Amino acid sequence: MNVFLDYFLTFFHSAFVLFVLTGWMLKSTRKAHIIAIGLILIAWLGIGWYKGVIGYCPLTDWHWDIKRELGERNISSSFIEYMLEKITGIDLNRKLVDVGTAAGLILSVLCAGYVNLRSRISKRN
Repeated sequence: MNVFLDYFLTFFHSAFVLFVLTGWMLKSTRKAHIIAIGLILIAWLGIGWYKGVIGYCPLTDWHWDIKRELGERNISSSFIEYMLEKITGIDLNRKLVDVGTAAGLILSVLCAGYVNLRSRISKRN
């Protein structure tokens, strides 16, 4: 069961990250995208503040518990860093990946704000 959960969470988490980065592009996914961003901000800032780790992701936490049960050790604290290192085979700088991850979220928030504001303005006209 844990092997299935590991594969499922790798796929789901990757798809979720891609959705957060691009979900603002399609009009049909913009509401779900705003909800996804809200969930991330609650986790990263709210739960993260409570746990003492800004950027905390409960999905990563759960996934890493499963990976540890499967015997994997020395896992990065960042899902993005982990996946980039698995894909490229390069040992990446964690702080650089964290800055890039935060920048991706900020850019996604700004793009979502822009397209949603533009949509509201065009509805008024």
